[in-house]
Amino acid sequence: MNRASNFVIGAFVGGLVGAGLALLFAPKSGVEIRQDITDYADQLQTEIRQAAVTKRQELEAQLASLRQPKATQ
Repeated sequence: MNRASNFVIGAFVGGLVGAGLALLFAPKSGVEIRQDITDYADQLQTEIRQAAVTKRQELEAQLASLRQPKATQ
């Protein structure tokens, strides 16, 4: 394997170990952490959906303006 793939594997394993240690030494109980993660995921999902709706509206407006016939000079 080359250096880049070794780095990626090392970073991934290090991230997993770090996440595991963070959960073990967290000041909250498992139930509280899971609830926090669920709340954050729900909030993130709502924000992503809203951003998608907004972007779709912007793109539809741009498409409508492009479809309008241009005035002849």
